[in-house]
Amino acid sequence: MTEFNVLNFGANLNGRTDSTNSFLKARNAACGTADSTFIYVPKGRCLEGPLALKGQCKSPQIIIRIDGTIVAPLDYGVLGKSDNWFSFEGVSGVSIIGRGTFDAKGPSLWACKAPNSNSCPSGARTLSFTNSNNIRINGLTFLNSQMFHIVINGCQNVHLQGVKIVAAGNSPNTDGIHVQLSRNVEILSTFIKKGDDCISIGPGNENL
Repeated sequence: MTEFNVLNFGANLNGRTDSTNSFLKARNAACGTADSTFIYVPKGRCLEGPLALKGQCKSPQIIIRIDGTIVAPLDYGVLGKSDNWFSFEGVSGVSIIGRGTFDAKGPSLWACKAPNSNSCPSGARTLSFTNSNNIRINGLTFLNSQMFHIVINGCQNVHLQGVKIVAAGNSPNTDGIHVQLSRNVEILSTFIKKGDDCISIGPGNENL
C-alpha cells in the first residue's frame, strides 16, 4: 500500500493556512496509482475549504486516515455557498477513518439564520457520498456542521461505525446521518447529539 502524507504536498497544520489544494494534490496522486493507497492527515489543525472529488480512481482502494482536526474557514460564507464541504461522487472503495475531527464551525451561520435573514447562505453538508460503492466511515468525530453532517445518496455497501456527531440543541437542519436511494447501509455503535434528526431516512432505501 502506497502512503501519501498531506504534509508532503504542502499542507500546514497550524489551522490558519489554507491546505485545500494540498489535500487535493494528495488525493490526485493517490488516485493515479494502481496500488491500494493511504492518504494521511496527521495530528494538528488542517484548514480546508470545499472539496469535490468525482470519478473512479485508478487505485482500487483509497484509505483516508484523519488523526488531526479538519477545520472550516472562519468566514461561514466560504462553505455556506457550497452544497457540501467534502463531497465524493461516483467513487468506489473509499474509506475515511481515524481518530480525527471535522469541525465545520456552524454556530456563526446558525446565528445569521436565527432572525430568518434572507441574506444568509443555505450552508454546506459536511461529508457527502453520491452514487458511490463500498464506502467505509469509521471512528471520526463531526462537530457543528452548517447543515447535515453526513449524507449517503444513491450508494451501495456503506458501513459507518464508531462515529460521533455533536452540535447544539438549537442548531437548524443539522441532521446527523441522512440516507436516501441507497442499498446495504450499516450504521453501528454511533453517538449522535444535535438539533435535528439523528438519522433521517429519505426515500428509496433497501436493507438499511
